[in-house]
Amino acid sequence: MKHLKKFVVLSLVLLLFIAAGCSSQGSAGGEGDGGGEAKKGDIKIGMSFQEMNNPYFISMKEAFEDAAKQIGAETFIADAQHDVTKQINDIDDMIQKDIDILLINPTDSDGVEGAVEAAKKAGIIVVAIDAQAKGPIDSFVGSRNYDAGYLAGKQMVEDLGGKGKVAILDGIPVVPILERVRGFEDAVKEAPGIEIVDKQNGKQDRAEAMKVTENMLQANKDLNAIFSVNDEGALGTLGAIEASGKDVSIYSVDGHPEAIEAITAGGPFKATTAQFPRDQVRIGLGMALAKLWGAEVVPTEVPIDVQLQTKENAADFSW
Repeated sequence: MKHLKKFVVLSLVLLLFIAAGCSSQGSAGGEGDGGGEAKKGDIKIGMSFQEMNNPYFISMKEAFEDAAKQIGAETFIADAQHDVTKQINDIDDMIQKDIDILLINPTDSDGVEGAVEAAKKAGIIVVAIDAQAKGPIDSFVGSRNYDAGYLAGKQMVEDLGGKGKVAILDGIPVVPILERVRGFEDAVKEAPGIEIVDKQNGKQDRAEAMKVTENMLQANKDLNAIFSVNDEGALGTLGAIEASGKDVSIYSVDGHPEAIEAITAGGPFKATTAQFPRDQVRIGLGMALAKLWGAEVVPTEVPIDVQLQTKENAADFSW
C-alpha cells in the first residue's frame, strides 16, 4: 500500500505538468526577484541555468515559469553564463532565500558538486536538468544524448553512402556532450568506409565554431561532412561552409529553430537530432514536487527520447 501511494503521488504530479504543457499560455515569477504574483509561504523554486543566450535554454525557462504558475510557486532564476564560480554563488544566493526545490542545469558537472551538497544540507530537493550534476541529487532528467549522436551519425553514413571523410565539432566536457560524441563515433564505426579525420572544440558557440570550421576546411580539403555537438555551433559551421563554397554536409543535435529552417530550405545542413527541453523541465519539476509532496522515492534518472529531423519531417517540428 505504501508503494502504491508513492506511485499515485508521482503520477498525479506528472499528469499536472503534462496538462500544463498542453494548455498554459502565461508565465510566472521573475528573474532573480522571486516574481510578483507569489505569496508568502508559497513553494519556492530556484532554477540555475548554465546559460541563457540560447533559444534552447530560453524555451526551458518559459516552460519552468509556466509550470511554476500552475502551482503558484515563487521562482528564482539565474544565468551562470558558463562560469561555474558564478553558478555556485547563484545557488548559494538561492539557498539563502530558503528555496524548497533547486533545478540545476550545470555548466560543469563536477564543479557544482559543492553547491549540490550545500543545497542538500539545507534540506532542499535537487534535480539536475539536461546535464548530470555530481553530488547527492534526487533525480536527473535529460535527453538520450547517446541516441542523439548515434542517430545523427547513422543519417550521415546513409547520406554519404558509407564512404567519406568527416570531422567532429566538439564542445564543453559535460556528460551530454561526451555522450553525443560517443554515439556519433559508434555509428561511424559501423561504416568502415567513413574516416574521422579531425576533431576540434567549437565551444558550442556560433562565432567560435565558425572560426574552428574555417580551420577544418583549410586543413582537410576533401572533407565530406561535419558533426556538431549542438545546433548553435552547427549554425556557425553553416556560415563557414557557405562562405567557402565547398560541398560539405552538416549533422547536429538540438532542434534549434534556425537549424530547422536551414534543413527545410535544403543545402549543407542535412539533419539534427531534436531534443525536447520543455518536457525535461516539466518532468524534472514533477519529480521534485512528488518528493516534496510525499513520495519518499522518485526515479534517480528519467531519460527523454530524441527525434531525428531531416528535410522530410523537420517542417512540423518546434520546441
